[in-house]
Amino acid sequence: MYLMSEQLRSTETWLFDLDNTLYCASTNLFGQIDVRMKSFIANLLDIKPNEALKIQKQYFREYGTTLRGLMNRHDIDPKTFLDYVHDIDVQVLQPNPILDKALKELPGRKIIFTNADVGHSLRVMERLGISQHFEAIFDIVASDYIPKPQPEVYQALINQFSIRPKHTVMFEDMARNLKPAADLGMTTVWVHTGTLWGQESSEGEHIHYATNNLPAWLSNIVTSY
Repeated sequence: MYLMSEQLRSTETWLFDLDNTLYCASTNLFGQIDVRMKSFIANLLDIKPNEALKIQKQYFREYGTTLRGLMNRHDIDPKTFLDYVHDIDVQVLQPNPILDKALKELPGRKIIFTNADVGHSLRVMERLGISQHFEAIFDIVASDYIPKPQPEVYQALINQFSIRPKHTVMFEDMARNLKPAADLGMTTVWVHTGTLWGQESSEGEHIHYATNNLPAWLSNIVTSY
């Protein structure tokens, strides 16, 4: 059974993406962020919402995040953008006792690796009831606003936390963000949500495991030790 593999048994560090990975995408929490991004762009450029949406998605595809595109093209202050788009209602999330239990029993250190910021990450983690299980958050500010899947961001993470890639597992809902991790020797787990952007590059060999239920997958891992 793959859950008993020696590679997983020897894991020292577990890296978790945040949005649509630690919580179910069906909550549509990120949908609130999406609306806020569109509004920010419409106000910034004085354009209609449908035009702002096109720019938002264009920058996301070209730069990895809408924020990076806005910084490169329009020289915006990243903190102003992050504060605005993360002003959302996290109460749509429910505490997840299954995830809480699995993380508590999972041996090794756990780190959040996200293109969001620390403030948003903490609000989400606290709402889910899991913040106590994580040693650190490596966010978009720590990466100097360079987003996943740029390879230098993964190397910066490795350097900061003295991570050994071959003893590391990374969880992520966007398949393309797992490619640099696999190239470095990490084991990857794709949390598929059914979104088109999440499925991009999901057919490659850089996807080692896949699940649509992270709490259940982690619970199975725990029982395998």
